[in-house]
Amino acid sequence: MFVVRLFSIVFPVFAIVAVGYLYSRWRRPDMTAANQINMTILLPALLFHVLSGKDFRLVEFGWLALGCLAIVLGSGLLAIPVARAARIPLKTFVPPMMFTNAGNIGLPLAVFAFGEQALPAAVVLFLVENGLHFTLGTWLIDHRAPWHKVLRQPIVAATLIGIAFSLFRWDVPMPIRETVNLLGQASIPLLLFALGTRLTSVDFREWRIGLLGAVICPATGVLMLLIVKPFLQLTPLQASLLLVFSALPPAVLNYLVAEQYRQEPGKVASIVMLGNLAGLISLPLALAFALH
Repeated sequence: MFVVRLFSIVFPVFAIVAVGYLYSRWRRPDMTAANQINMTILLPALLFHVLSGKDFRLVEFGWLALGCLAIVLGSGLLAIPVARAARIPLKTFVPPMMFTNAGNIGLPLAVFAFGEQALPAAVVLFLVENGLHFTLGTWLIDHRAPWHKVLRQPIVAATLIGIAFSLFRWDVPMPIRETVNLLGQASIPLLLFALGTRLTSVDFREWRIGLLGAVICPATGVLMLLIVKPFLQLTPLQASLLLVFSALPPAVLNYLVAEQYRQEPGKVASIVMLGNLAGLISLPLALAFALH
C-alpha cells in the first residue's frame, strides 16, 4: 500500500530527529564535539566516498546542479516581497527561505526513498546548496565576511579532492575506500540526531514569523521548480529528487549563522523549528508526487 510505503520512508528520518530532541530534553548533552567531528571528518568522508566512486560522473549532474541553483536563488527573490509585506528584515527572513536542510534531512531522505543509487545526485544537491550557503548566505548577512575561510572548510577540501578523483578516474585503494565508507555512513544518522538536539533551543515567542516561514519556504521552492523544470534535461530520478529538495524545510545552519552575526537569532530559530515541524506535512506530499 502506497501510504504504508510513504510512512516507512518518512518515519525513520523524523524518528531519529525526535530521539535527538527527546534525549536533549532529558540529558542536555553538549553536542559541540560530536558536531565538529561530523563536519570535519564524517561528512567529508561521505562526500569524498560518493564523489570519488567509479559510478559518479560529474557531467551527468550539470542540469540537476543548475536546477538546484535556480531554486535556491529564485526562492530568495520570491521571499523578498513577502518579507517586506510582513515588515521582517530581509537578512532575517530571506536566507532561511533559500537555504534548506539538504544535509540533515535531504541526504537520508533520498536514501530511504530512492535507495543508495540516489546518493550521488543528493550529494550534488547538498554541495550546491551548502556551497551557496557558506558563500552567498554569509555575504547576505555580513557583506564584510571573509570568503577565504570557506576554502579552509574540510567539506570543501573533500569535495574538491573527490571531484579530482572523479575527473581523472583515479582509483582509491580498497582498504582506504572501505574505511572512508564506514566513516561516511556514520554521518547521516548523526546529522538527524544533531538536528533534534538543536531544536530544543527554540523560543516560541516568535511563532508568527516561524509559521509564515514554514509556509513560504516550501511554497517558493516548489514554485521555482515548476518555473524552471521545463527548461531542464533531467532523468526521472533527478526530477524526483529535485522535487523533494524544493520542499525541504529551512536548514539549522541558518540559526547558527544568525547567532554568529547577531541577526535576530530568536526569530530565525523559530523559522527553522516550525519549518522543520511543517516538514511532516510538506515532505510526505512532495514524496507522494515524486514516487509516482
